[in-house]
Amino acid sequence: MPLAVRRLLNQLPLNHGMRIDRRLRTTQLKHAQFASFLEMDGFGVHHVDRYERGLRRRRIAKWLLLWGTAFFAAWIALESVRALTVF
Repeated sequence: MPLAVRRLLNQLPLNHGMRIDRRLRTTQLKHAQFASFLEMDGFGVHHVDRYERGLRRRRIAKWLLLWGTAFFAAWIALESVRALTVF
């Protein structure tokens, strides 16, 4: 929830006394036990090898696309020259 909406909701008067200090900002952090469980479980772990493999694949795909485009353009030029020499 956006901070502005949260602030507006926190400013509303509460009759059942759930919050003593309505101006306190609520936090985005989870409980410490839950956060440590997520950390031990491997949640949000960034695998550098997988990322680097993806970068390498993208680099190879870009290289193949560039060379393929250059080869295709050269082939069209050669075939056009061949067709012009026939006529």
